[in-house]
Amino acid sequence: MPEPVPARVDIQRAIREAIVAGLVAFGILLPLIGLQTTVNIRNELVLNPRPYLLAVMVAFVVGISLLMSLVVHPLAARRAAARTEGASIKAAETRARIARIAAPFALGFAFMFPVIVIAFGGLAGSVKWIDNFGIQILIYIMLGLGLNIVVGLAGLLDLGYVAFYAVGAYSYALLAKTFGFSFWMLLPLAGILAAFWGILLGFPVLRLRGDYLAIVTLAFGEIIRLVLINWVDLTGGYAGISGIPRPTFFGIPFNANDDGFAAVFGLEFSPVYRTIFFYYLILCLVLLTAFVTWRLRRLPIGRAWEALREDEIACRALGIDTTKTKLSAFAIGAMFGGFGGSFFAARQGFISPESFTFMESAMILAIVVLGGMGSQAGVAIAAILMIGGTEYLRELDFLKSVFGSQFDPTHYRMLLFGLGMVLIMIWKPRGLISTRDPTAFLHEKKTIAAKFVKEGRG
Repeated sequence: MPEPVPARVDIQRAIREAIVAGLVAFGILLPLIGLQTTVNIRNELVLNPRPYLLAVMVAFVVGISLLMSLVVHPLAARRAAARTEGASIKAAETRARIARIAAPFALGFAFMFPVIVIAFGGLAGSVKWIDNFGIQILIYIMLGLGLNIVVGLAGLLDLGYVAFYAVGAYSYALLAKTFGFSFWMLLPLAGILAAFWGILLGFPVLRLRGDYLAIVTLAFGEIIRLVLINWVDLTGGYAGISGIPRPTFFGIPFNANDDGFAAVFGLEFSPVYRTIFFYYLILCLVLLTAFVTWRLRRLPIGRAWEALREDEIACRALGIDTTKTKLSAFAIGAMFGGFGGSFFAARQGFISPESFTFMESAMILAIVVLGGMGSQAGVAIAAILMIGGTEYLRELDFLKSVFGSQFDPTHYRMLLFGLGMVLIMIWKPRGLISTRDPTAFLHEKKTIAAKFVKEGRG
């Protein structure tokens, strides 16, 4: 067998590509970053140039281009030349074994996260990390797992998933305030109502697929949001609903009264106890969602979802009822969205239509796609990177000493989000977790490499 020819590094071409990339970045970033608009005391719009920040961004793009051309692309070419089919499958099996070992450690870390944060930051400083990082990430993991049933397993592109999130939140808020029902009664009820709306959405789109399905689901999400805005007598419109009852710990409220959680257990009152309770509550809901999804995928309905995703015509030829298959995917996915919405309302104590915009649907869909369609572990990893990374930008105050006191890193989260999408498309077009374990196998279970999976979805 001949030795693979090492990839040649063309330095002149790399420099040309870096210069072109720098010029393109300069043209795009000049109005976005190089010029800052402010309003003076006379209410006049003033443009403040920021050449230093612009130069840093352009230099960063040029450096990335050189790194890609001189290091990454030649290394990838050499690996591709030396790779064989057997080596690819073996590498996939190795990654699968590492994932099985890493799963218990990740689960243990999730359960110990509040303890670790309190040990390093104390009670007062741990609320922010448990709430903004732990709870926020877990909410999006749960929503991603729900949408993963519709998009990742059944192959139905849903751009209006935030509608079910909103149905669950408003169902809990209205029923809790009007009738005084407890959180534990309304949690399953919110999921049932969201599943009902998922079935209502499923009926009109039974014959649609691809772009047409995406447009209809997008319209459904916007219709729900507009209803929430305009039905003021019921939803409060833009003002939203406030004073939503919070869940209790077996009837013990988390307040500073004599019957509160801290007083009952002889502890000093602190808001961190409620935050920890919410954290473990959403963690249990996430684990329940993951377990149910994992079991459903191995049942006939789960195999029907995957068959529908791969080829709907062949699915019908096999005698599978595509109507029930699609409706079940929409209903179950919507149910988990309703669970997440009810928890969101209980945690916030206030909801408004501004929390259920299209950007939320886009964020959840991006988590599913970037993590790897059909992969539960991929959803969790993508949610940690995207939501956790966005929240961590708030902690980068030291950048103000570099770029000025007016610099706010959170203003660039969408720019970084787009950059991450581009990098994923270049390096991992099938998602972060592109390998799959088969749901049905003969004699021996073997990991499916990404190259054998249609669009990386198997």
